[in-house]
Amino acid sequence: METLKAQKKDSKKQKAIRITGAEAIIHCLLAEGVDLIYGYPGGAIMPVYDELYKFQDKLTHILTRHEQGATHAAQGYARVTGRVGVAMATSGPGATNLVTGIADAQIDSTPMVCITGQVTRSLLGSDAFQETDIVGISTPVTKWNYQITKVEEIPEIMAKAFYIARSGRPGPVLVDITKNAQFDELDFVYEKCTAVRSYKPVPKPEPSSIEKAAELINSAKKPFIVFGQGVILGEAEAELKALVEKAGIPAAWTILGLSAMDTDHPLNVGMVGMHGNYAPNMLTNECDVLIAIGMRFDDRVTGNLETYAKQAKVIHFEIDPAEVNKNVKVDVAVLGNAKETLNAILPLLDKKEHKEWKAEFDKMHQIEYDTLIKNDIHPTKEGLTMGEVIEQINVASGQKAVIVSDVGQHQMIACRYAKFKQSKSNITSGGLGTMGFGLPAAIGAKMGAMDREVVAIIGDGGYQMTIQELGVIFQHNVPVKIVVLNNDHLGMVRQWQELFFDRRYASTVMTNPDFVKIAEGYHIKSRRVSERGDLQEAVQEMMASKDPYFLEVKVEKEDNVFPMIPSGASVSDIRLK
Repeated sequence: METLKAQKKDSKKQKAIRITGAEAIIHCLLAEGVDLIYGYPGGAIMPVYDELYKFQDKLTHILTRHEQGATHAAQGYARVTGRVGVAMATSGPGATNLVTGIADAQIDSTPMVCITGQVTRSLLGSDAFQETDIVGISTPVTKWNYQITKVEEIPEIMAKAFYIARSGRPGPVLVDITKNAQFDELDFVYEKCTAVRSYKPVPKPEPSSIEKAAELINSAKKPFIVFGQGVILGEAEAELKALVEKAGIPAAWTILGLSAMDTDHPLNVGMVGMHGNYAPNMLTNECDVLIAIGMRFDDRVTGNLETYAKQAKVIHFEIDPAEVNKNVKVDVAVLGNAKETLNAILPLLDKKEHKEWKAEFDKMHQIEYDTLIKNDIHPTKEGLTMGEVIEQINVASGQKAVIVSDVGQHQMIACRYAKFKQSKSNITSGGLGTMGFGLPAAIGAKMGAMDREVVAIIGDGGYQMTIQELGVIFQHNVPVKIVVLNNDHLGMVRQWQELFFDRRYASTVMTNPDFVKIAEGYHIKSRRVSERGDLQEAVQEMMASKDPYFLEVKVEKEDNVFPMIPSGASVSDIRLK
């Protein structure tokens, strides 16, 4: 309370400046530490862009080639930095083109603020040129949204937008600003938001729940951890590692949890889910205590809920109370930020090893390696596999690259075989499964981590959904490495058609353009590989380049991704081939 009073007192000392609403937007962004925006100008947002022109020394605007690209780039930036990504667009189609990226950010808990222009207040509801009710459209896919119609609202609403986007379980916020509010003037004073009435972003952990969780873990004979992105968002990587090592518990990741723990850690047993690893999926239904940390029991993880871990006591460490008991009934819910709750439980845990239980994971991993993994990453057949490409990237990057994957077979292969030693290294579209995410997200990730190599792994289908963002790479010389795994199909859909629709390949065969020539048209160094003997040298050349680089790898046309749990099946029904 004293802190809040002090902040209010300090804000009163600030000298108000008389400026337009458009300039006020820029000052709000600067006050929130924003130095990079992705967007596309248009009529209803032009006053803000006019002011942005005057602040180019403090605020960099990246003109994407499509508004969807702006949101995905902002997502990539947010995911690799942990900061709020910002995207901006005009009204009507500009605003609606943001919706896919906003929905993606919502389900994947990515902090993002989107700013849209809107027709002047007097024209609202009149079907004016490029008027669309973006607040109504985006309500289901935003953490919060608001339409500013009066200039005086700008400082408070913008402060609230950034606070809500980044606090608690992060998410996207949209602020729609009418044109009159951009032109009108106000006496501008900015005060950062530190609380919102009735909004409690981080639940207070209950000591009794932590004690009950510790008792269950200490008494377990076959405990098993599944960790998700909540560990990364809560910056609880060190605490997770300490828990795993002290209690000797095998731990598996969801695709958004990948990189929260070193992939080579001896107690890291792989990925759960539809295309996850054999051991963690099978043994989910044999563990006696299942400890879920910062994950939401998504259907792609659980499979058939009627058979999911019914034998186990379930502990759920979660920041969002709405996720508790939503899909899986839990025995103990530990609410709060993962860093805080894991720190609280650590002193209560016994030091253990569970060697026999871990040996079961090792045995099943060996089965999967002999049956599948060996042939994926060290194939002897003629055609190139996606797995061996990822393995060559692991080698050439020293497992230090940020891997940004699009959606499809290549995504599952990347998540299965990419290796990481650093958190915030795996960036992909998880819950929404957005094709077209990869290229713009990689641009945003690279701009947020210029000191790291960023490699985009994309399929030939998803690549063409946002291929125009090569223009951003060319214009700003963004040194992203782009790898297109080209099988001339919509690979994941084709796989389902083969397995479940009697090989009726309806609308999944792709007649593709010359991707190398397209990249060269944007003055990006390019290369195509179709023979195994050329792969290693090509990947090494790409990783050694200081400039943007495009590599097309022609992989087998009808190669499937296994293991696989058929949709709606039990995790124990996992198929190795």
